[in-house]
Amino acid sequence: MLLAIPGIGPSRFRALVEKFGSPKEVLEASVDQLMQLPRMDEKTALAIKNYRDQSSIEKQLAAIQKHRVRVVGFQDPEYPELLGQIHDPPSLLFIKGDIKCLKSNPVAIVGTRGPTTYGKIIAEQIAGELAARGITVVSGMARGIDSVAHRSALARGGKTVAVLGCGVDVVYPPENLKLQAEITRSGALISEFPMGTSPDAPNFPRRNRIISGLSLGVVVVEAGEKSGAILTAKYALDQNREVFAVPGNVNAAKSRGTNALIKRGAKLVQTVEDIIEELWPTAPTLFKPPPTVPSALPELSTEERTILECLSPKPKHIDKISADTGLTPAKALSVLLSLELSGLVKQLSGKMFVRV
Repeated sequence: MLLAIPGIGPSRFRALVEKFGSPKEVLEASVDQLMQLPRMDEKTALAIKNYRDQSSIEKQLAAIQKHRVRVVGFQDPEYPELLGQIHDPPSLLFIKGDIKCLKSNPVAIVGTRGPTTYGKIIAEQIAGELAARGITVVSGMARGIDSVAHRSALARGGKTVAVLGCGVDVVYPPENLKLQAEITRSGALISEFPMGTSPDAPNFPRRNRIISGLSLGVVVVEAGEKSGAILTAKYALDQNREVFAVPGNVNAAKSRGTNALIKRGAKLVQTVEDIIEELWPTAPTLFKPPPTVPSALPELSTEERTILECLSPKPKHIDKISADTGLTPAKALSVLLSLELSGLVKQLSGKMFVRV
């Protein structure tokens, strides 16, 4: 359990194992041997040398078995591919739940711990609609927006992943006991921290880089200028992930962070389609092709059928619809209006249309 030793983070863990061959051999190394590692300090070397508490290791193994936790190493085939691409991926992941849901096009939703009613509604809508499309919702199990996102994904029958700043056997915050159990059944709890680790403040920035690292993109819903959610967005940018932000009241402190993100180039989010449209080139498997319109629909005209067949859940501009169908823009708009009244098409901002 090298990671339980103070001063041993993911990068140093990998460097030690690469030099000595295995965690066991690291623990058996002398202080002089340990000090040969670049940037190794004497305090950490002594801590490694003195870490001989066999009972602690046995307790870790017992807790892992008791809580049915999977321990996945960086070289393991099950290690999340996206997370492995960041510059400082965790060497080990403790996973409780369905490890497969990490491969279902994950998108993170984060925000303030004290959201407004507006923030709660938007987070619920976005998380629910993403989950309904088969996208795994990733968040950090914190009070506020994080918890709303997890609950909304579960309510729509979707998958959600909670990245923790403590051990996966620790419930934090305490009021999320039931939620944590539900996520274990319909998603996964993930942490890089050993079993029993307390939710100490320094753990959460490390957790935030995993939230963004696991995800195709990060959606920020209400956040102050100096918040953990903004830090997660910064990690996402460093990791070459998409950053989305929900605009808010320009006079509200809880919207200053999100509004600033938009000002600096984050994608403005009004509907879930804004996220889908941006991520579509990155993750084409987000959607299944729309079914062909059945021929046994006599109430549809030929023009209505033609337009409906060229639409999908991906937004399409009226000019593109016109070009694809051979109809003039004016005629296409008229037909689209008829289809919208029939509940078959939805118009978005900017003369964009989707099939529903």
